[in-house]
Amino acid sequence: MDFLSLKPEAFGLDISDLSLKIIKLKKKRGVLSLASFGETKIKPGIIEEGEIKDEESLAKIIREALTKVRGKKLNSKYVVASLPEEKAFLQVIQMPLMTEEELRRAVRFEAENYIPLPIDKVYLDFQQVLPLYNHLDHLDVLIAVLPKKTIDSYTSCLKKAGLIPWALEIESQAISRALVKDEVSPSPLLLIDLGATRTSFIIFAGCCLRFTSSIQVSTQKFTEAISKGLKVDLDEAKKLKLKYGIKDNTKNKGKEIFEALIPLLSYLIEKIKTHLNYYQSHASHEHLPSSKGVAKIFLCGGGANFQGLSDFISSELKIPVELGNPWVNILPKSLKEVPALPYKESLRYTTALGLALRGIRQK
Repeated sequence: MDFLSLKPEAFGLDISDLSLKIIKLKKKRGVLSLASFGETKIKPGIIEEGEIKDEESLAKIIREALTKVRGKKLNSKYVVASLPEEKAFLQVIQMPLMTEEELRRAVRFEAENYIPLPIDKVYLDFQQVLPLYNHLDHLDVLIAVLPKKTIDSYTSCLKKAGLIPWALEIESQAISRALVKDEVSPSPLLLIDLGATRTSFIIFAGCCLRFTSSIQVSTQKFTEAISKGLKVDLDEAKKLKLKYGIKDNTKNKGKEIFEALIPLLSYLIEKIKTHLNYYQSHASHEHLPSSKGVAKIFLCGGGANFQGLSDFISSELKIPVELGNPWVNILPKSLKEVPALPYKESLRYTTALGLALRGIRQK
């Protein structure tokens, strides 16, 4: 699903509040590999909670970032860029059986019953959700909605940077494309993206997204909590976070860090449980082999490498938790990383890798 579409090969550009991440893939004899990548910081205030506050400054940062990529020089101005999760609304709705043309006309009217904004204030896109087992007496349709002012602002900024928007995608769409093998899962998966300013929950089941949400728990909040709890500055708190994590919470410094993070960790677990319960109570029409709920949790984003976090979440929820593999649909089965971009570092590029996949596939 996309909001804007042309046909050329494009690179992926993940735009978040505090950073840009760029990924360009290449294809040779049908095999995908990494061509270019890079990351550039964005000063606080230029983007706030997904809303661009200063288009000129962001356009300048994008232009500069394009010249600093590692690997092969970018030779395309066509871009697949991310749209902010916190501004988006996604939901699977049910429609009567009808032709594709009839569906195109009818879905906009039906969507008005679900979206939280006036229909004339949003851009709406949709895709039919194909069942794993074709026994439906109706159509399942995933609708994606964002405010016009949000999309217009991102489009304007990209054009000011000299780029041609080939597609704009909500972050969760790119993340699921990167992490879900062949973009199909017979059992529901929870994808948790732990970023610098927020954490996103994404539930994927069958062939598509089912539910997304974001909360204000973030790696930055972890650092601030350690700084306050241990009475150290933010730079030292960040070093301690990276060194100890919550893996060793019974000895000295590790125990102090764990205790400083207890309120945030408890809130994170509470929110995961709330979202899992909501999803489970609304999952009666997924047409999957099993209805036992989420079978596995994948972590991605910069916070995914926080030592001990995956074990902690798994212990609290009694669900297997592991680091996601953002190369699963790119590299051969035997490979999990490329020398230029190691696996753990690549977790921060999950969204950008998913966007780049969209660009190289041209569909």
